[in-house]
Amino acid sequence: MNIMIVGAGKVGITLAERLSEDKHDVTIIDRNEEVIRKASETLDVLCIRGNGANLQTLTDAGVAESDVLIAITGNDELNLICCLAAKQLGCKYTIARIRDPEYTESFDLLSKKLNVDQTINPDRAAALEISRMLRFPFALNVEAFARGFVEMVDFRVEISDHIVNVPLHELHRRYPDVQFTAVQRGKEALIPDGRFEIHPNDLVYVTGERNAVTRFFKELGKDVQRMKSALLIGGGHVSYYLSKILAPMGVRIRLIEIKHDKCVRLADQLDKVTVIHADGTDQETLDREDVGNCGAFICLTDRDEENIMTGLYGKRCGAKKVIVKINRLNMLGVMGDLGLDSIVSPKLATADSILRSVRALSHSQDSVVQKVYGRMDGAVEAYECTALKDAP
Repeated sequence: MNIMIVGAGKVGITLAERLSEDKHDVTIIDRNEEVIRKASETLDVLCIRGNGANLQTLTDAGVAESDVLIAITGNDELNLICCLAAKQLGCKYTIARIRDPEYTESFDLLSKKLNVDQTINPDRAAALEISRMLRFPFALNVEAFARGFVEMVDFRVEISDHIVNVPLHELHRRYPDVQFTAVQRGKEALIPDGRFEIHPNDLVYVTGERNAVTRFFKELGKDVQRMKSALLIGGGHVSYYLSKILAPMGVRIRLIEIKHDKCVRLADQLDKVTVIHADGTDQETLDREDVGNCGAFICLTDRDEENIMTGLYGKRCGAKKVIVKINRLNMLGVMGDLGLDSIVSPKLATADSILRSVRALSHSQDSVVQKVYGRMDGAVEAYECTALKDAP
């Protein structure tokens, strides 16, 4: 497909790289000359310097022949205008990155009036990812397939787990309703066969129907009780969306924010959430809030370094589940070495969500891809497909 990306930030470059690897024809548009120069040197894509909301720029770039336009600049309004202009010029499908909650909550109106086919909210996507992690406190991540009926859960194997050193064909007889889909051992990504044996410290991906997965972990002796309390650090958009998801589920939420005006606003917007005006990265504050006894400790400030250091402190104090937000994609590979396995990245969540949408639009003769999930830094991918009538 012909795909046009407006905005050459981290997400735009990541998308361009992955879509180019999928053999799509990709064009990047950005105003910044230095960014465009670097992209042209490192990627096998067409790079154009210009304003993606300008009709002439879009026309010259060939938007009329584009199958998809993805607007992911840092400005919500600019992204919406880019999509509107692209649709008027003949682009078949448009995707806009939108962060402002007011725009997100009025998506239906945006879709009808501005002809935007899809919006991606990175902060809400990150909040949804965190809420899935909290279903299983021991899990690093949980992905949903088949409208939530099927789940893929990855977890770190401990030496005491009774699946250690047992061939998978034997484990399949014990647990016929789940599949041991993939294993990461050190830096190596493995797709196991029946003779494969799981070792302590392996990162194992288990897939199955939702209730079957819960039953498997219960039999394994893992904690499958719903998280009852959460301590959130930072009052940004991710915390706002996460509170909106967790509070109605009965989770007791305390949210610490350093800016007084933001505390007042959040207290007004969020029901059943205790908003605390304090420095959430300060150890005295965390000790006073008894961080070691909270169910989930979630670090969501805008600074990666603060999230990492605060998360490490919470882990040392004994917090049951520690989740850290990271903005810089190049830091994701070293987080496990620091002892922080549960990581969420709004930028990566955005890229993955857009990739799933684009691949779903890319119909082949045999199947229609509904979802694609990249794992182990892209070494392994899980696809959800629809088999068409004459597919072999």
